[in-house]
Amino acid sequence: MGPAWPQRQALPSLGEGEGMSLAAERKLGDRIARELYRDPDYLEDAVLDEYIAKLWTPLVDAAAARGELSPELRERFAWRILLGRDRSVNAFALPGGYLGVHLGLIAVVTSRDELASVLAHELSHVTQRHIARSMEAQGRMTPLVIGSLILGALAASRSAQGTQALIVGGQAAAIQSQLSYSRDMEREADRVGFGVLSDAGYDPRGFVSMFGKLQQAAGVNDNGAYPYLRSHPLTTERIADMQSRLPLGVTSTGMAQDMEQAMVSARARVLSQSQVDNLHAWTQLPANLSPQATPAQKAGSLYAATLAHLLLREPQLAQKHWQSLQALTASTTAAARLSRLLGAEWQAARGEYAQVVQGLQPSSMVTRWPRPELVAMAQSLAHLPGHPATPGVVQQLRLQVQNAPYDAQAWNLLATLLAGQGQKLASLRAEGEAQLARLDAQGALDRFRAAQDVARVGTLQAGDHIEASIVDTRVRQIQGQLREMQLER
Repeated sequence: MGPAWPQRQALPSLGEGEGMSLAAERKLGDRIARELYRDPDYLEDAVLDEYIAKLWTPLVDAAAARGELSPELRERFAWRILLGRDRSVNAFALPGGYLGVHLGLIAVVTSRDELASVLAHELSHVTQRHIARSMEAQGRMTPLVIGSLILGALAASRSAQGTQALIVGGQAAAIQSQLSYSRDMEREADRVGFGVLSDAGYDPRGFVSMFGKLQQAAGVNDNGAYPYLRSHPLTTERIADMQSRLPLGVTSTGMAQDMEQAMVSARARVLSQSQVDNLHAWTQLPANLSPQATPAQKAGSLYAATLAHLLLREPQLAQKHWQSLQALTASTTAAARLSRLLGAEWQAARGEYAQVVQGLQPSSMVTRWPRPELVAMAQSLAHLPGHPATPGVVQQLRLQVQNAPYDAQAWNLLATLLAGQGQKLASLRAEGEAQLARLDAQGALDRFRAAQDVARVGTLQAGDHIEASIVDTRVRQIQGQLREMQLER
């Protein structure tokens, strides 16, 4: 995979980007990510988020262990993955350690190793400072201009017409063409990414088989109007280079799909193509499946049909497919869990919120609940005022945001449950934190100021003095950030 912008032939030599500091690159990445969070195609999905995170974390750890990722870079950059509903087969690295992954990519992979290979490649663009090197030649351009050009490149992947609002005229297009990776940078991302993938414990054959899928998808993704998001062509040389790195006697064939991956891919497929006609087509998959279909293919088709019926608001029709899926996956732990979570979605669609909570609540021996179960329970408890499980879920949500303060979805769910408990100040603070996690400083400031108003005129509850102190600190911090952003313009 390549960058979220096109290629340039004459860039400085590879290595550390000295012209752009880590802080400057992170600020630029924040500026771009802020707009992506507002994009209607941005997706928060607990199941897909968790699956990607499970693949991503070992790669980051392996890059650090290999010396590709310095402690300072790991600390200063965001290392966040943003999912988009786009059905094109693409992923891209952005400044500051942000990565974008289209659902179309998740939909076509047949193994976790293939998906991990794309993440490893994009991670390597970041760790090798390719983004900074690509931008050094544009040192006279302001971060605002660079950010606008990159956002224009992203818009071009979906709509040539929409791009014209951000990139206008031949001069801007010529400048945009310089924000790209060279062939040498792509090769280095292949080489470093291959090593990171292998050291992280993934099957390196995934890199080779994924290249084949990307080559097939290249023509499908390209509408011919604007080339800003095209990666460098996957040349025979690059594919052969990856094949040559496989251990002796190992071929690139034999990447079998397991049930879990088939179900995750099915989820991505349905969510990325959720028009009514497509949803009706997904519901027919089990009936049209070949008798020779593997268990993984059967699981994927049943998962897609169930989810499609739910999106069509047909929970009764979804039940039959879900029950077949449940029976098929019962003996496979990971697949059975995904089936159980899909069953919780089915129950919620029927308004059976108490059953969702009862079915997903983990044992009291579990100190940290899995995030998808936690999100599903919180969403159901929002419909069950005074439910005895609410305090435990609130506690788990507090643990979640303590360990992952960028988890906007968890902050929002926490705000909803706290409001239901009558904790208005704490709820407003959580809403502000959710806005901060999405890099919306002005929106966060509005929420925190509303919390200050509550603290001034209301009767504070136990613990509210701490919340009020945190809110006051946040207001001062954000006001400073907004002043700095104004100066940068």
